[in-house]
Amino acid sequence: MPTVFVDPERCIGCLQCEFACATEHSTTHQAALAPFEQPTPRKRIHVEAGPRPSTAFPNKCRHCDPAPCQQVCPTGAIRRDPDHDVVLIDGARCIACAMCAMVCPFDVITFYPLADGAAGRTVAVKCDACIERLRTARIPACVEACKVDALLFGELNEIVAAGRQRQTAAVLAATTTAEPARPMPETIVAWRDLGAATARAGGAR
Repeated sequence: MPTVFVDPERCIGCLQCEFACATEHSTTHQAALAPFEQPTPRKRIHVEAGPRPSTAFPNKCRHCDPAPCQQVCPTGAIRRDPDHDVVLIDGARCIACAMCAMVCPFDVITFYPLADGAAGRTVAVKCDACIERLRTARIPACVEACKVDALLFGELNEIVAAGRQRQTAAVLAATTTAEPARPMPETIVAWRDLGAATARAGGAR
């Protein structure tokens, strides 16, 4: 099954994936109107700052199989979609007991009132892999928004194989005159240069 793969070496922490995610899960699906909706549309992906300047990691649900959150849910609000193999939460059945958050190994479940929840109650919120997009053969909103390929969507083995090919090309390029098959985009290089300069300026104080 296709899945979203995270390449942390490429993430620059721009938060475009978070904004795209919240917009996709809004009522209007429009970037200009979504921030003014009530309740506020919530992101399902969480970009956290890395240990060094200009580094970050977009953390999201891995749709585990078996899924610990699904196993402990006392109301059966969490289920797996059989067609796309993603773990979904039914807001109408969620009682916000937080048992799913306690057992989640990746800390990706949050709790907010949602427009599609039962009477606006606070319910568990997590990545649903943009299931409505998948059902119409589109890629998740976070992947579509990422401009530096930190988020990729496809078959896991194919993505990993492509990564091995890039690493092989990089190693060979270091010992020969061959060019890397997929050099870092200029946006990432510039972002990291800015981070390094900021770190040097902070250390000089």
